[in-house]
Amino acid sequence: MKILPYLDAHISQAEFAQMVGVSEASISKRVSDGVLTRGECAHAWLIAYCEHLRDQAAGRLGETLGLDLVQERAGLARAQRESQELKNAVARGEYAPIGILADVLALASSAIVDRLDQLEGQLRKACPDLPEEARMVILRVIADARNEWIRSTSKLVADSLDRMAQSEADEADALDISEGAA
Repeated sequence: MKILPYLDAHISQAEFAQMVGVSEASISKRVSDGVLTRGECAHAWLIAYCEHLRDQAAGRLGETLGLDLVQERAGLARAQRESQELKNAVARGEYAPIGILADVLALASSAIVDRLDQLEGQLRKACPDLPEEARMVILRVIADARNEWIRSTSKLVADSLDRMAQSEADEADALDISEGAA
């Protein structure tokens, strides 16, 4: 292969940087990384530089840097997909942060408990002739309903958290399996 005469000459890092359209600092880094060897001609530097760019584009340099470009890209794509799924779920009203849900549940519980606590006094005012036995039955039924509501709500929250934790564990297991196959 015939080499152009000007490529057979030795050139400075600044001249090579200008030739390939990058900064002199970038070329200096390539020299210190061993990609380009001091004292070689422009043709050798150009071949080495292009080879380095091809390796970089193909992801073959990740091994020397402790990175796997394919895995990094897959991880980034997965994170972007999960982020978009979360945004869509929030937009559809299917998802809210657990802290907000807990606050809403606490406010709803507090409002119900306050009203149920006022029931006995309101019964006495509204129905002063109501026999004590009937009043006690009403209060007992209301107390049982309140306690069952609290128990059911607590169980529902615990079950939901367990399902979420299991789902996250299943996703982590699936990720481990897929990474082992790669």
